[in-house]
Amino acid sequence: MSHLLHLDSSARAGSFSRRLGAAFADAWRGGGGEVTHRDLAADPVPPIREGWTRICDTLLREGITDIDRYSEAVRTEQEREAWAVVRPLLDELVAADVVLIGAPMYNFGVPSALKAWIDQVTFPKMVLAPRKFVVVTAHGGAYGPGTPREPYDHNGRYLSDFVRGHYAVEGTELIAAELVNSLVDPALAGRLDQHRESVADALDRAGALGAELVGHRIPREG
Repeated sequence: MSHLLHLDSSARAGSFSRRLGAAFADAWRGGGGEVTHRDLAADPVPPIREGWTRICDTLLREGITDIDRYSEAVRTEQEREAWAVVRPLLDELVAADVVLIGAPMYNFGVPSALKAWIDQVTFPKMVLAPRKFVVVTAHGGAYGPGTPREPYDHNGRYLSDFVRGHYAVEGTELIAAELVNSLVDPALAGRLDQHRESVADALDRAGALGAELVGHRIPREG
């Protein structure tokens, strides 16, 4: 049975990124897949500390790249404290066939709660291919391809670049609901219909992609 790790990071309980993530996860369950859900906003992980950095140093120094061997680099009390935070998060990540990240754009970037999780589960020369990653996001304005503000999207593009550059996973799927601020900003009121169309399209895409990817399995030993 294929396994999905579903991460939410929006500070809003009823956010659009949560709605998109739920559409994907519901379709995944409908196809018979299992889901592990972690709400990083409601239950935040702590930022990395020195013990984590020392684990990274040992992994590099000793050429340890096999995720199953990371624990060999945990030797001091400070490192054991860091590993106690990392281990359950890393186990969830490694167990997943597909990782679904709900990440609204905050101030052109990702929520701090998500960045803390990324830091905790990322180590030198770490390869997660052939897992797949999906990012569902929401933008206050219009940041899609060809828009004047496209260069300022350091949310979806950052996550796609990070997953490719650090985890060696190509082809991150990005699904975005645009113009969310048209619901509250009088200056964007004339674009409310575009917002609604964007949300409807994103919800359809999320559900369809969840149904499509539920069959994705990574090779495992045993």
